[in-house]
Amino acid sequence: MFTGIVQGIATVEHITDRPGLRSITLRLPAGFADGLAIGASVSTDGVCLTVTALHGEDAAAFDVMLQSLNTTSLGALTPGSRVNVERAAKDGAEIGGHPLSGHIDFTATVAEVLTPENNRVLRVQVPAPWMRYVFAKGYIAINGASLTVAEADRRAGWFEVWLIPETLRMTTFAEKAPGDALNIEIERQTQVFVDSVRDALDERLGPLMPLLEQFLAERGLGTEVLTGAPPGLGGGLRS
Repeated sequence: MFTGIVQGIATVEHITDRPGLRSITLRLPAGFADGLAIGASVSTDGVCLTVTALHGEDAAAFDVMLQSLNTTSLGALTPGSRVNVERAAKDGAEIGGHPLSGHIDFTATVAEVLTPENNRVLRVQVPAPWMRYVFAKGYIAINGASLTVAEADRRAGWFEVWLIPETLRMTTFAEKAPGDALNIEIERQTQVFVDSVRDALDERLGPLMPLLEQFLAERGLGTEVLTGAPPGLGGGLRS
């Protein structure tokens, strides 16, 4: 498990491809590898990877399976690429963000970058089936960072996050531009809530469900509004 509080930025040093597998060597932030062991888990742009080899005091190798390469942004990494990293949480660790599994649900795209004074805003375009799990003031994890959704437009399929200077200093978000891919892990309690509501409505309404969904979609809403959206939650590494 991870906390969603990014601990630094690592740089891709070397990539080796084998059939169905890619080995990535990362140069880690100073002090990050203290006590790191083979078999340990490290969140790499939000993807849980296992240390397969250690190189000196501040570099480690990770194997990435084909499925992860195809379903996350890790498949596009090249030597020199920079990624957010976090060590696995220890028992009793402070959860400054929200619990993350390191299992990516989907990739989204940076649609627009806004730069108000002392802030940076990312507008993120989301594939339609996943937008039902995104709520203003709720948690979401982007490239391993726990963030709070500032605004969400369900009809247009986007949400925004605001990033303060400290977040930009500790992550790669300052480097993101329109068109860049982002790894997204949705908040599990929100997913369970939304799916439970949808299942209950489908069971009770049966044939009327498609008409109800169409009616709500035309108004930029989802079926979760029938019972109330999940309560707003704060997020780590946010404004």
